[in-house]
Amino acid sequence: MLETRILTSQSDDNFIERMRFEGEMLSDVDITRIEFESVQFIQCQFIKCDFSKASFYNSVFDNCNFANCTFTESYWKGSKILTCKGDGSNFSKSHIKETSLIDGSFRYADFSSSVLENCTIRDCNFTEAFLSEIRLKKPTLKAVNFTGADFFKTLLKDIDLSDCIIDGITVSDTRNELRGTIVNAGQAIELAVRTLGIKIV
Repeated sequence: MLETRILTSQSDDNFIERMRFEGEMLSDVDITRIEFESVQFIQCQFIKCDFSKASFYNSVFDNCNFANCTFTESYWKGSKILTCKGDGSNFSKSHIKETSLIDGSFRYADFSSSVLENCTIRDCNFTEAFLSEIRLKKPTLKAVNFTGADFFKTLLKDIDLSDCIIDGITVSDTRNELRGTIVNAGQAIELAVRTLGIKIV
């Protein structure tokens, strides 16, 4: 049903609204430039699908798997990504606004050069994700695992990372990214040790 609807929209107006898709499985489907308005994806699986330049307004991905899918230059507003698997997915150059990412896995995902504005990210795994050169505007970050994530050229001033895991994150040699970041005492010690090149035995 979903694939049929996508094909129909591509030959029509590239617009899908107020629909619910549950338990669908799509593989190698071109979903580029389609605009989704108030659409629900429940327990759907997407394999190597291309969502480049797609838009999602007030839409929901709930318990879905879109690992290794492409979402480059996608636009999100007022949407929710709940308990989803997005490991290895590519969200580079996307604009994500007033959107929630809750209880998801985005290991090795690429969000480089994206804008995240007024987003909530909670209980998510961003281990070794690519978060370089992103613009973070008033994010709410709770219990996010950023272990080994790449924050190269991402300014973290006034960003509260105190409830997150930031072990081994990558920043530039100048460490300008960390200037003004809000961290807890343990994180501050770990960052200071790394900055000064101290070895603790």
